[in-house]
This record gives sequence, C-alpha cells and structure tokens, in this order.
Amino acid sequence: MLRLSLSTLSFSRSFLSLPQKPRRASYVMTYTASFSSAPPSGYSSKLLFRQLFEKESSTYTYLLADVAHPDKPALLIDPVDKTVDRDLTLVEELGLKLIYAINTHVHADHVTGTGLIKTKVPGVKSVISKASKSKADVLIEAGDKIHFGDLFLEVRATPGHTVGCVTYVTGDGPDQPQPRMAFTGDTLLIRGCGRTDFQGGSSQQLYQSVHSQIFTLPKETLVYPAHDYKGSTVSTVEEEMLYNPRLTKDEEKFKSIMENLNLPYPKMIDIAVPANMVCGLQDPPAKPVEA
Repeated sequence: MLRLSLSTLSFSRSFLSLPQKPRRASYVMTYTASFSSAPPSGYSSKLLFRQLFEKESSTYTYLLADVAHPDKPALLIDPVDKTVDRDLTLVEELGLKLIYAINTHVHADHVTGTGLIKTKVPGVKSVISKASKSKADVLIEAGDKIHFGDLFLEVRATPGHTVGCVTYVTGDGPDQPQPRMAFTGDTLLIRGCGRTDFQGGSSQQLYQSVHSQIFTLPKETLVYPAHDYKGSTVSTVEEEMLYNPRLTKDEEKFKSIMENLNLPYPKMIDIAVPANMVCGLQDPPAKPVEA
C-alpha cells in the first residue's frame, strides 16, 4: 500500500464487508438523529461530522475531520459552488485543515464547489472517480482509500445514475467510527434513487450497484445521500432494504419503474455538467480590450 502525506491520497485495496444478521428497526432508528455535536454512545470521538444543506438544489454537503489528529485534517463531500464561503467559514471556525474536496459523481443539478475551493484554500486537492472522465487532482477507483489523519473512506464503485458514481464508506476497523457511514451520492436516496435516463445511466447497473455494494454493508450503516427533497436527513442500510419503494422490488420491476418516471429535463444540466467536467470551474470571460 502506498501511503503519502496528508496532502495526497493513500491507496489500498480491501475486501467488501460481509452481510451481518439483521437488527431490529427500533435499534437502528436510535442512530438516525443528527449527531453533529454529540455523537451517540460508542461512536468514535475522533470523527467530527457536519451535514450541510443547499436549498436551491436540495443538496447535502458533508464535512468530516479527524479531530484527534494534531493537524485536524478534513474533507468535504459534494460541496456546492453557492455555499463554498459558508463551508469554508465553518472549517476555519472549527480549526480544521481542509485537504480534500470530493465529489460522488458529475452532478447535473448544481455546479460543484471543488474548483472554487481550490482557489480559496491552497493545497486542497479535488477528488472524483476516474470513470467519470472529469478533471480533478486525484482520480479514484473502486477499492481505493482516502485517508484523512487516522481515519479513511473506502471507495465503492456504484454506477447507474451516471457511469462514474461512487459511494464513500467510512473505514472498517476498531479504530474507525461505528456504525459505519455510507455517502451514496445519487445512487441511493432515502426511500428512492437517482434517475437513470441520462449521463450514461442504466437502471440495471444501478440496481446491481446498490444490491452488491451498499446493501452488503452492515445493516446499521448510516446512509447519507447527496439530496433529499422531503426533509429527511439520514437513513440506514436496513431501512432502505425494508422500505425503499423502488429497490425492494425485483430487478425487472425496478427497471419498469425507472423507465416510466417521466421526469422533466434537469433545468441546470446544460450548465452544471460542462462545468463539473472541469472541476466546477470554466474559463473566465475574456477582459474587454481597451481602445
């Protein structure tokens, strides 16, 4: 395994977690409340966690940091350009050192904040999947690990909404936060999933991604999506396996559901996708030539 400094990524390959015996829903639900300032008993005291919201696109941005490490290294998942200043102010107030700005996929409904963050905080590296064919400082693949201090995120390839979708899962080990947390992007939403009718989407691929890469995680794993449109903030693997109205169906029924959603064309797609393919920054307009 190649392990580099905090300002670069450390990579290694790891086996998928084996399924565990189901736990009662009442037990799982004890973990669904926000614990941004007071994590539940037994949760790692190393991890600082914040869930942030951008109302126009209903996007969640997640801040994670290892506060037990001397440098307090931190990362942001799915930042939005319009809320970059808010996010960076929080990072500064909490005394954190932001080292990564990460995307789960090339978004179609908002412009990512990763490029803008890089212009404001020297040394921050942008991260996205190699399969997305987007520009970033670090291109990750399934099995890679993103280290921040003594904590890490495991990368799981979960294509289907787009060809480059990944899910980031907190580490598996006695020194890592428990229960685990899965940042699923648009692949798995709370009681839903991302659409599959553009950007190389595939309902068959999404179904297989969720069932092989997310539903195989421990049942108490907390699910944090990139969006929610009804006010929900967190779910669990077990809840989605029991109650997700789409992904509890068999594959053929799921494909039929996805083919008949009749969703409108995303209003931001023509702006967001080209910008997000270049880390959220496009060439600045040319300055007028003085006479």
